[in-house]
Amino acid sequence: MKLIKGENNFKKNLFLSENSFLRYLNFSILYLAQGAPEGITFYAIPAWLAMNNKTPMEIASYVAVIGIPWSFKILIAPLMDRFTFLSMGRKRPWVIFGQLGLIISFLAIGLVQDPLNNLDSLMIAGFFISFFGAFQDVATDGMAIEVVPENEQARANGLMWGSKTIGVSLTLVAGTALINALGFSIAIPFLSIAFAFFILVPICFRERPGEKLMPWTKGKPSEYAKTIQLDSWKKIFKGLLKVIILPSSIFISIAICFNGMLNGVIDTLLPIYTIQELGWTNTSFSQVYSTTTLISGLFGMFAGGALVDFFGEKRMLSIYLILTIAILFIIGLSSSLWGFNSFIFGFILISTLLGTFISIAFFATAMRLCYKTVAATQFTLYMAISNSGRAYGSGLVGTLKEIFSWEQIFMLITISPLITILIIQFINFVKHKNKLDKFKTSISLKIKTI
Repeated sequence: MKLIKGENNFKKNLFLSENSFLRYLNFSILYLAQGAPEGITFYAIPAWLAMNNKTPMEIASYVAVIGIPWSFKILIAPLMDRFTFLSMGRKRPWVIFGQLGLIISFLAIGLVQDPLNNLDSLMIAGFFISFFGAFQDVATDGMAIEVVPENEQARANGLMWGSKTIGVSLTLVAGTALINALGFSIAIPFLSIAFAFFILVPICFRERPGEKLMPWTKGKPSEYAKTIQLDSWKKIFKGLLKVIILPSSIFISIAICFNGMLNGVIDTLLPIYTIQELGWTNTSFSQVYSTTTLISGLFGMFAGGALVDFFGEKRMLSIYLILTIAILFIIGLSSSLWGFNSFIFGFILISTLLGTFISIAFFATAMRLCYKTVAATQFTLYMAISNSGRAYGSGLVGTLKEIFSWEQIFMLITISPLITILIIQFINFVKHKNKLDKFKTSISLKIKTI
């Protein structure tokens, strides 16, 4: 009898809703899986293009195109809220679908012939990688909002975003090394083999007790999943509309957009600036950037969420953004020091660290403003706005470089964090929660708190 009881406890602990350690582990690995393709498509390939003398406009156009699917996430989220294979969980089937798509699309990008002279095909292939990455991202975020208790969200966001930056770091350096050693057409598909192992996580860990592991195994939908499953488009969009027109929702949407623009400009600018202006190789850039993102990821995992928990989202965001303005002013006014690699390394490290901490704080803020009934769609809307800003910022780099010098560009982009600081001061969590409580009963959806 004791043995049977022990076995039952062990099985119970393999469900995300029942085990906090498993939740942290699951979402850390899934966000590591999100960072892996981004490390290749958004960093390794642009650096490779810069190394092969592609113009800033061509590189910026490539990054802007592959960033487009991340802006479509708001179209994906309602689809996931409305339809799913409920006996396997509300979001887990979509996570598995996204992972399968990533594996196939990475194999496909290796089929692009002469990618340096066929940027249109490279953009299309990269677009599909981002498309399936967006599917996996939305499903993971939706699953996290539903199974992670509110008191764990800041810590979970730190682990998740830290893991993602580590994924970016590791695949950037590995991808660059493989591209240089094996060539693009062999290196990229080879990496898809490594990505294939990530799919084991959503396959092995179920959301709630009683659900199926796979479609052909025994199981049934959990009572919680049946209670909150949305059964009409009208309910989804009615609930979403009510919450996104609240003042704090509007303010965070604007702030996230401007922060996304800043991220897009910096991410696209760095490989072009270091390789074409400073004379670095793509290997040098990948080593520096991967090192700084790895350090930032580790700090984000263990300190990012804790700082938000202790000091609050708005205070930490304000501090991080002020420091971002300062570091951009310093690099813009210090062109005489650009020849010192240690100085540039310090700039990339600090800017990457601040970017990671800002993302963690914004994620925690967005989750706190979400209304459980439409949380997945609402959170995805915020992230879609951020990615729209990022795509626009990426495409802006080529235009900025044609008009301004590098010194002027660094100074100009401080406008974005400055505006963001001003906007987040208008976010009021207490008033937002009170307004949600007032119209909670008006949304004709039953929901049971976790």
